[in-house]
Amino acid sequence: MKIGIVSNLYPPDARGGAELVASRIADALYERGHEVFVLTTQPFEGLRSLFPRIRERTLEAVYRFFPFNVYYLKQDGTIPFPIRALWHVIDLFSPCGRRAIRSVIGDEDPDVVITHNLKGIGVSIAREIQHQGVAHIHTLHDVQLSVPSGLLMAGQEQCWLNRSFLRRWYERGVRREMGTPNLVLSPSKFLADFYRERGLFSDTRMEILQNPMPLDQPRSREPRTSSKTQFLYVGQLEEHKGIRKLLSAIESLGEDAELLIAGEGSLAQYVAERAELDSRISFHGFVSLDHLIKLLRRTDAVVVPSICYENSPTVIYEAYLVGVPVIASRIGGIPELVEEGETGLLVVPGDEDDLARAMREVHENRDGWWARSEAIRSQALKYSIKHYVDQLEKYIQEVI
Repeated sequence: MKIGIVSNLYPPDARGGAELVASRIADALYERGHEVFVLTTQPFEGLRSLFPRIRERTLEAVYRFFPFNVYYLKQDGTIPFPIRALWHVIDLFSPCGRRAIRSVIGDEDPDVVITHNLKGIGVSIAREIQHQGVAHIHTLHDVQLSVPSGLLMAGQEQCWLNRSFLRRWYERGVRREMGTPNLVLSPSKFLADFYRERGLFSDTRMEILQNPMPLDQPRSREPRTSSKTQFLYVGQLEEHKGIRKLLSAIESLGEDAELLIAGEGSLAQYVAERAELDSRISFHGFVSLDHLIKLLRRTDAVVVPSICYENSPTVIYEAYLVGVPVIASRIGGIPELVEEGETGLLVVPGDEDDLARAMREVHENRDGWWARSEAIRSQALKYSIKHYVDQLEKYIQEVI
C-alpha cells in the first residue's frame, strides 16, 4: 500500500514526542514493505517554500513547505497573545495547507493518509483529505484541538479562557475542519474521553492504541555502580513540565542523589545556571536516542513531573525500553502507563513535597527497583513497535 503521513513537525525538526512517534511509525511501515511519504513543515525560505517539495529521502520521501501564516510554529513561545490568536485562526482554515495536501495527494495517489498533530500545518488538511476521497486516520497526541495552545494546566481547568466563548468557537471550527475521519486513534483513554466530552469526533469511530516504544532493543542493564541515586529528566524545559518543581525537590535529597537533565526549551539557561551552582545537577541539553539510552542505562528512575494534562509521554516508553522505573504526575493519561509500585510511582501534580517523597522512596530502595528492570521491560512488551504496526495495518485494511 501507499501510505501518507502528515505531521506538523518531523525529525530532525522536532520538539516533542508526537513527531518522534510519527517518524517511528513511518519507518516501521516502510520496513513492512509499504510505500510511505511524509508531509510536514519548514521555516519560511522565500516564495518557493510555500509549495511542498521533497527535501529529503531517508526511508520515506519527506515533503516540506511553509504553511503561510504570521510566523513559523516553533516561534510561538516568543509571540504576544493577540498575534498568536490570529495565527490560530489562520491555521484553523489554512488554505495553504489544503493546497499542499491536495498537490501531494495528486502526485502520490495514496491508499490512506494518517494525520498526527495538525496545529501549525493546517487543521483543514483533514477535511481536504476526505474531500479528495482518500481514507483518513487521525492520531491524537494532546488537547490542542480543544485548547489551541495544547496546554491544559492542573488547577486551571475552569479559568476564564477555558470557559470562554473563544474556546467554544474554536471547537466548532475544529469540528468543521476535521470533518469525519474514517478512524481516530487515541494513545490513552483519557484523551479519547476528553474529546468525547467536548463533543468532538462524536460521529467517528475511535480506538485506543498506545504509542510505540523505539525499535532499538538495548541490552539488559549492568549492576549498579554509582554510589549515588541518579534521577533523569528528559523533555521540554518549560514551566508546564514541572522542571522548577523537580529542581526544588532534588534539594531535599541531600548529597546522596544526582539529577541528570536532557532537553531544550525556554528554561534551558535557567537549568544550565542551576547546574553550574549545584554539582549534583548535570545538564546535557538535547540528546540523540543513542545518547538517551546510555543515560537511561545508568539511571535509577526517570522523573516526569508534569503540571499539565499529558496524554502519553514518549519518555515513559523509552524508560520502559531499558527497564527504568518512572516517577510521574498522576494526571491525564499517565496513570494508564505507570503501574504504582510495579513500574513506578505516581505523585500529585505540582506538589514538590509529594515528588520529593517518591524520589526518597526510590532512593531508599534503589537496589530493589534496579532488580525489577527485567520485569519492567517484560511488562512493556505490549508497547512494542511490532504490536503497534500490526494493529495499525489491521485498521488501515478496515478503513480501505
